[in-house]
Amino acid sequence: MATTLLYNAEIANEGRRFRGYVLVDGQKIGQVGEGTADGAECMRLKQTADRAVDCGGRLLIPGVIDTHVHFRDPGLTEKGDMATESRAAVAGGVTSVVDMPNTKPATVTCAALGDKIRRAAEVSAANFGFFIGATNDNADELLKADYSRTAGIKLFLGSSTGNMLVDDNNTLEELFASAPALIAVHAEDEATIRAARERLLEECGGSIPVERHPDVRPREACVKATRKTIELARKTGARVHICHLSTAEELQLVSEAKAEGVKVTAETCPQYLLFDRNDFQRAGARIKCNPAIKEPSDRIALLRALQPGGCIDTIATDHAPHLPAQKEGDALTAASGMPMVQFSLRAMLELVASDPQLEGCGPERVVELMCHRPADLFGIKGRGYIREGYWADLVLVDPLGCRTAVSDSEVISRCGWTPLAGMTLPARIEMTMVNGTVVYEAGSDPQSGAAMALEFGTTGEKP
Repeated sequence: MATTLLYNAEIANEGRRFRGYVLVDGQKIGQVGEGTADGAECMRLKQTADRAVDCGGRLLIPGVIDTHVHFRDPGLTEKGDMATESRAAVAGGVTSVVDMPNTKPATVTCAALGDKIRRAAEVSAANFGFFIGATNDNADELLKADYSRTAGIKLFLGSSTGNMLVDDNNTLEELFASAPALIAVHAEDEATIRAARERLLEECGGSIPVERHPDVRPREACVKATRKTIELARKTGARVHICHLSTAEELQLVSEAKAEGVKVTAETCPQYLLFDRNDFQRAGARIKCNPAIKEPSDRIALLRALQPGGCIDTIATDHAPHLPAQKEGDALTAASGMPMVQFSLRAMLELVASDPQLEGCGPERVVELMCHRPADLFGIKGRGYIREGYWADLVLVDPLGCRTAVSDSEVISRCGWTPLAGMTLPARIEMTMVNGTVVYEAGSDPQSGAAMALEFGTTGEKP
């Protein structure tokens, strides 16, 4: 097997940053060491490796694991598909993705799950895994799914694509009591949303401006559903992961539940850290997503919760592309969701470098939230860390390599736009390696052919 030596790198891994090297042996990491390029062991490896790459002091991190993407395949592929969106992922330093089930048809059977795995194996540039979705009547499918090949169960408490809203209380309690795997929850209360929508339609004369989207899907809907999720987890002992937290109140609920020993973890997304409702005046429907982006005080609270000891466990993107025409309209008619997977790592590195709420954090914290903890919480085997014997999913980043603002023209996702257009994100993804193969280098097109299906094991524990 061919060997590649990455040396003279600033390695961020397991809470440390140090100058060192990584030897990739075939598909896996063969050796990790500290020291400069002129150290004896590094000099020896340079002579024996098939390829030696001088990293020039740039940042070397584990590949990002994004456990919340919507790649639109099958059935919604005019927006994106497994091939296009996975290429955007690796261009952004994301080497593994976990795709959600609200496709057409929805991924609510083991057969549909198998179809998605086979499709991804053919075309994906990034390693891949999938959730199976819960409905009011698919308990048998959830019980027979293979959770060594499935990330967990996705539960929608707010409206979604297809027949995936679970709103029967008896069904919910039975699901939580019998769930054979982690339950990832979209926590918005549907009744609260419907009531807010009807009130605003009357108030606004039938067309609700897009900047009122945080009122159409109000914070109360999020808080009520998150509280309900935690109560069910407390009562049944189920392991729950609350997706895309967007409010300060939810942070408090999660913190209190964790202190009680409830098996709950939480994610947030870059859009809730970068934007608040004031940005609708500038960005319009480009930042319309569900749950809605909320108040400046919520953004600040979420940023603070990323600090060590805070209650946010992971950063994921909720990558959800739509065509530009689908993003036109008002708070009800413009599509909700945005592409984010290509720029999430760069955005998070910029936030820890510049936002005062994250003072004291650095790349090591980004790696913890985007690489280590996703692997831990979802039991993803052999990934998320730079460790000997692990799969060689690696990303080389120049922290100050990009001097120009983000533009729609560089978007690889099929939709062709980004809500981050106009922002300056100085970090530049120089190289992405998936299972020991370089699938992306800056200035070149991303490549597929090296990706694998993710293997899942015991969740909530460090591998």
